[in-house]
Amino acid sequence: MSPLLFPAFNNSNTATALHCKDGDWTYAALNKHINQTARALLGNSKDLAEERIAFFMPASADYVAVLLGIWRAGGIAIPLNTSAALPELEHALLSAGVTRLVISGSTDAQVHLGLQALCDKLRVRVLQMEELVAQTAATADTVQLPIMTPKRRAMILFTSGTTNKPKGVVSTHQNIATQITTLLQAWAWQSSDRIPLFLPLHHIHGIINVLCCALWQGAELTLFARFEMDTLLQQVEQHRYTVFMAVPTIYVKIIQQLEALPAPQRADVCAGFAAMRLNVSGSAACPVKLFQQWQQLTGQTLLERYGMTEIGMALSNPYVGERRAGMVGVPLPGVEAALFDDANERITSEEQPGEIRIRGATVFLEYWNNPQATAASFHDGWFCTGDVAVLESGYFRILGRSSIDIIKSGGYKLSALEIEGTLLTHDMIAECAVVGVEDETWGEAVTACVVLKSGQHLSYQELKSWCESRMSPYKIPKQLRVMSALPRNAMGKVLKAELKGK
Repeated sequence: MSPLLFPAFNNSNTATALHCKDGDWTYAALNKHINQTARALLGNSKDLAEERIAFFMPASADYVAVLLGIWRAGGIAIPLNTSAALPELEHALLSAGVTRLVISGSTDAQVHLGLQALCDKLRVRVLQMEELVAQTAATADTVQLPIMTPKRRAMILFTSGTTNKPKGVVSTHQNIATQITTLLQAWAWQSSDRIPLFLPLHHIHGIINVLCCALWQGAELTLFARFEMDTLLQQVEQHRYTVFMAVPTIYVKIIQQLEALPAPQRADVCAGFAAMRLNVSGSAACPVKLFQQWQQLTGQTLLERYGMTEIGMALSNPYVGERRAGMVGVPLPGVEAALFDDANERITSEEQPGEIRIRGATVFLEYWNNPQATAASFHDGWFCTGDVAVLESGYFRILGRSSIDIIKSGGYKLSALEIEGTLLTHDMIAECAVVGVEDETWGEAVTACVVLKSGQHLSYQELKSWCESRMSPYKIPKQLRVMSALPRNAMGKVLKAELKGK
């Protein structure tokens, strides 16, 4: 049996798997849809033999059918970002050597034309999902699907490309199955769980942590093509869900919405969250202030965890036990994690910063067609994450990416994330970003860009005085820019412009 033939998928399981915009799907019906898709992709072949098949689809039953259908037919699944620009899609298709692209019939006509032109240029065959399933003959149910071995390649996800062009991360059937079953054990997944899925489905958070864990365990998923605040909160108020997983930005937006609601409705929605058994935050650092706000509003203690495209989830606060604000917890079952210094020596003492390195069955196989990058990312069998952390009373605390979040100032290694977290506790500050800017005296000067809440005024000297009571002297920003009327989500553009000017 293939490691990715999920136990809950069989023709006799009448439990609900998916709630979709166009209707509900039982596990039995979805299983049939997956098999039909797998056989349609196979055509006259007995095995796709790791053919790279990409798909451009929103969260839907068809998305699930294509993802698992490719796995069952022996191909390598490549989920694409449906918000990506054509040059980004071209890089993914070209670098992975994609031969076929499956798209949804609901794809916007203009987007469809652009994709078709791009695929014509790259000689990639475009398949409409509806046409694909229609190709399956009635007798196709008798066609035997290939048997997968654990070490066969199953999926390519692309990195964010923060330091170079995105790399294709290759995961095997064994990698994915281990990533899933590790989380089922660590977070006590149950077949009675109900969870919304609004996260991007080209990213490991949405694919593995939510979609695959729920389907493997036989739980219920409600699929959203995009984040729909009003609908989601209405369903939370109705106690629709038992588990909730989101990125910190989503939690911030929900808090803002809750604060704008009339008190009785706010109480009902918060009660819906309070009744859940688990709320998880990930994909970015969860500020301590947010952790505390969520706890005060809902009574839920967020479970923060740490992972990457290359390793799945590696560290997690415990499901049962103390969940610490600002911490990402301890290694998950079967995962080895350690800190190493710049000389590649393992750090055994606490509160000494070092690079997180990971070893175990969840770690990816390779970067697609990039042996140099693959070799450079490992040292003595450990995957080098590029993230710097410290151990504090046995729990890992992330300081940031060694390439962008660690500021080397006056001989100290400072965490931009830690400084940002402190600044966000200031009553006047709505948003902030901290970077290191080249400085003759300090090497890098701590530089903060802050957005003030409406109607607030703050001078550098006032902020410096405030910081002096909360930060070590070398962490206090040497440069500051205050923006009181910054458009939402514009901080990144401002920082790019500032740094370019330097």
